[in-house]
Amino acid sequence: MHMTQRDGALDLLKWLGLLSMVLDHLRYVGYSIDLLYVPGRLAFPWFCLAMAANLSRARVVMTDGQWRYLGWLLLFSALSEIPYRMYIPDSDTLNVLPTLALGLLVARGWQYGRLQSRLLAVGALMLAALFQERLMFGFFGVLLPLSMLLVIHRPWYFSLLPGLVCLAANQWQVLYAAARFGSGAAILGIAACLIAPLLGLLLLRHAQGIRPLPMRRWAYTLYPAHFLVLLTLRPLIA
Repeated sequence: MHMTQRDGALDLLKWLGLLSMVLDHLRYVGYSIDLLYVPGRLAFPWFCLAMAANLSRARVVMTDGQWRYLGWLLLFSALSEIPYRMYIPDSDTLNVLPTLALGLLVARGWQYGRLQSRLLAVGALMLAALFQERLMFGFFGVLLPLSMLLVIHRPWYFSLLPGLVCLAANQWQVLYAAARFGSGAAILGIAACLIAPLLGLLLLRHAQGIRPLPMRRWAYTLYPAHFLVLLTLRPLIA
């Protein structure tokens, strides 16, 4: 999506989201480190917030760049599924990119009043409802980019809305049950889900002076690549 000026805070948010995701996936390398689940809860909401930030900066209602955005998500959804299955063979969901692609359609359908966008959003919601057990983060995960878009320019306390959606997307019933039995990872995981949108919004608003390496289209390759790297490390660590 075209931006007249590179947003360093947005690039930093993407890099931190990637780091959080890698930390989360390190739990499957060989060692059982439950606390890595906690920073892992930041990754998906921060990617959703980055998507909302891109949409909110768009100047044209329907641009080729936005269709390319969806196209890249769909392409790497397919390319990432094999390394994802190789690294987490017992997973009962698809990789995270299909959830983000459906979330993009829903957010754009709300943002743009055209009939085509609304129909695509309704179709995405129907797919999310029908196949929520196969989608990582389920139906509420598809709603998270929209909830981020709704609050991105509002006061900080509105971030509780996407925080609750994030918690619902992370199987809050399971987390709540584990927290009742005193699981520190579950308690901290609930807290991470609730405050992740707030932390991301504060970063976008107050880290404008930072200039990390820009995340451009090549960054899509980091998603399948990190599975292959961790898969290579697994026999060395185990």
